Amino acid sequence: MEIRWLEDFIALAKTRHFSRAADEQNVTQPTFSRRIKLLEEEMRVTLIDRNTLPLSLTPAGEVFLQSAELITRQLKDTKERCQEIRKQEESQIRFVTTQTLFLSAYKEVIAPFCEEIGMELDINMKSSSWLGIDFVNSLMEQKCDVMLCYWHPAINFIRALDDDQYEHIVIAEETLIPCSSTDATGAPKFTLPGAKRKPLPYIGYYENSFLQPVIHHHLQRQRDIPQLQTLSENYHSVSIKAMVKEGYGIGWIPKRLMQDTLNYGKVALAGEENWHIPLEIRLYRSKFNQNPNLTQFWQALKLRRPDQV
Repeated sequence: MEIRWLEDFIALAKTRHFSRAADEQNVTQPTFSRRIKLLEEEMRVTLIDRNTLPLSLTPAGEVFLQSAELITRQLKDTKERCQEIRKQEESQIRFVTTQTLFLSAYKEVIAPFCEEIGMELDINMKSSSWLGIDFVNSLMEQKCDVMLCYWHPAINFIRALDDDQYEHIVIAEETLIPCSSTDATGAPKFTLPGAKRKPLPYIGYYENSFLQPVIHHHLQRQRDIPQLQTLSENYHSVSIKAMVKEGYGIGWIPKRLMQDTLNYGKVALAGEENWHIPLEIRLYRSKFNQNPNLTQFWQALKLRRPDQV
């Protein structure tokens, strides 16, 4: 049974005339009559008494009319609600970021700003398990509207967003700092650059993460060659932070994520300032994204940080 058959029947019940009902439904009278006949065949009962003028409904037709009106009304209401949901989804700002940036820059910068301007972001928490290139692909394939990420010239896969199609705002500056747990005197257990005979246990990032190419690039340019022996690798700075706190080795961790722990004294800097690595935290979007909420959000953020655009 087709929904339009119900609508045809309701129109016929209202007009009591096949020709006028057909005009109301924007079909020819033969087509309209055929659809009413198909409806009766489907119901296996006569719904229209064609021997009266004007036409009348049979007792079965009167019962069927009540159900037809209820069904079409419910369908109309459901369709309207679904359209509203679709409009809301289309206007939502789909946001992706790494686990580390969600715990730091998002909560410190993005979330307060969104609250201030009365706007919500649809945060894809599944992105916390993505590889670095997955974030870039998500933006390029229009699976997200904005991407919050680290930026450094050594992150090769992010260069795809240097195209004129994309633009970014620098949200904040960040620094990767080498950290170590402390001994009984409060001094770091491990200190850069280490010694050849006893290399420092190193807790690093996987090669396809945002931060590993940055660290590798920086260490290659140091005068003193760091003596490191990789103990383990992770995607998330939170995991590296936990292992550093437990005394397993040295690791480079974003300062925003590490600041409170440093203040407690159980973890200390494992090297001088030359071992610190500057980063940018950027928000990227496509210039051709027509989401009106994204446009509003982006322009408001530009006005908020004009020196960073």
